[in-house]
Amino acid sequence: MLKKLNHVAIAVPDLTVAMAFYRDVMGAEVSNPVHLPEHGVISAFVVFANTNLELLEPLGDSSPIAKYLAKNPEGGLHHLCFEVADMQKATQILENGGVRILDKPKPGAHGQPVVFIHPKDTFGCLLELEEEVS
Repeated sequence: MLKKLNHVAIAVPDLTVAMAFYRDVMGAEVSNPVHLPEHGVISAFVVFANTNLELLEPLGDSSPIAKYLAKNPEGGLHHLCFEVADMQKATQILENGGVRILDKPKPGAHGQPVVFIHPKDTFGCLLELEEEVS
């Protein structure tokens, strides 16, 4: 079912500072930030040949990232995102196996459908599934 690691997401208290660090200090390519109000975040990607790093800043106090930063003020690893070929099939397999999906599929940062899997069902790590581009 899983195709490849799409990205590792890091919650950051200040997206501009984090982007500058990866771009100016580490010499990496960094995308422009994108506002994703349906997810409550502003997102930017640090682009690598083999995967990406997603930097997430909260959009408002009700953002899941704001809640994460309240517990981890300096930021930290938030989730891993894996690509799947067929989101509907993947969620059906998971739900049939008793795995809790936290939301209905909705467009993510790349415009593809995404869902999150409850971390209590994945050994304490929040996982995101993203439908791969055909």
